[in-house]
Amino acid sequence: MTKTVRITVSGKVQGVYFRMYTQMKARELGVRGYVRNLPNGDVEIVATAEEAKLKQLVDWCHVGSPSAVVTNVAVEDIHPPETFRDFEIRY
Repeated sequence: MTKTVRITVSGKVQGVYFRMYTQMKARELGVRGYVRNLPNGDVEIVATAEEAKLKQLVDWCHVGSPSAVVTNVAVEDIHPPETFRDFEIRY
C-alpha cells in the first residue's frame, strides 16, 4: 500500500550534505517526495512510496550522510497520501 510520511531528522544534519544523500537514497529506493532544511536546524522529508520502501528510508535516516550525527528521527503519517513526480531538494 502506498502511503506518505513526514520524517523529521534532528542532530547535526545541516551543512553535512544530508539533503543530497537523502535524495540519492530516495531515488535508489524509488521513493518520491522532497527533503528540506528547517529553520530550527532539523531536516524534513516528505516521502511517498510503498511501506517497505519507506521503512528502508527511515532506517537509513537514523545514520544519514557520512558526516551527519543523527540524534532523533520522528515519523508521522500524512493523510491522504500526496503525489509527487520525483524526489527533490527544496530550498
